[in-house]
Amino acid sequence: MIEKVLSTLVEVIVPLSIPVISGALLGRYKNLDTKPLLTLYLYFLSPAIILDTLATAEISFDDVYKTLAFSLLNLLVLWALAKLIGRVLKLPPAEAAGLTLISTFTNSVNYGLPLVLLAFGQLGLDKASVYVIAQMVIVNTIGVYFAARSQFSVGSAVRSVFSLPAIYAAVLALLLRALGLHMPQEIASGVSMVAGAYSPVVLAILGVQMVRVQSAQAARNVQLAFWTGLSVRLLLAPLTAALLLFLLNISGTLFAVLLILASMPVAVNSVVLAERFGSSPALVSRCILWTTLASFLVLPVLISIVGSV
Repeated sequence: MIEKVLSTLVEVIVPLSIPVISGALLGRYKNLDTKPLLTLYLYFLSPAIILDTLATAEISFDDVYKTLAFSLLNLLVLWALAKLIGRVLKLPPAEAAGLTLISTFTNSVNYGLPLVLLAFGQLGLDKASVYVIAQMVIVNTIGVYFAARSQFSVGSAVRSVFSLPAIYAAVLALLLRALGLHMPQEIASGVSMVAGAYSPVVLAILGVQMVRVQSAQAARNVQLAFWTGLSVRLLLAPLTAALLLFLLNISGTLFAVLLILASMPVAVNSVVLAERFGSSPALVSRCILWTTLASFLVLPVLISIVGSV
């Protein structure tokens, strides 16, 4: 078992760490501006990898149904757990909202996709594509509600979803599949070439963001919420995901991929929501940093376990 974990660490985490460390160094010593890169990721790379993957993905309707069911059930269970824990610990409203973001939203897009591709190959990426699209929609609707609540606007949430190019890429890919059509080879090759740039760019962005998150200092009154959030994301979330996957009778590669994606560290865009709506950004920032660092050890163990099931 130890040999398998070390092998996974070398084969999966080490390659991923190269662009992450490069991004961290560029952020630390060259003050790399990530805004243009985020625009590139959101409006160019993300739609390309979604279109490239979904257009040819080996997924069935059963996969889609089970993935969507798991996404919603996992979200609801983790939300209920975070709310219950917040009440038991008598956390202030801001920290309670921050704990909800920490518990429910994972870095499945810019960390999860490259990890799944390295760990499970193209088949794993195919299985992950539906989950990632679901997460994009959830973060831009329910995520806004969790962070804002009283300021939540259904209209603005819907507009935020339809401002995501990846949604239109997904619709186009599904239409092509439904009609039995394919993109012209020249266009498909171009889209695949752009999709190939997705992993190194988004991982470099993650490295820069980790360096900047590290400078955020948490006040003493968020220490309890911090350790609680860390425990939920690193321990409770994987256990919850495994139980739900078992109850939904999900197995094989889909089980492995969904378990890993649901066990990813806290989503980086959670701190954006936290800052915008006053949901204890210091708490969320610290949890992003430490769950990401811990994931370099935790995820190889999980990948080794699901790989042997």
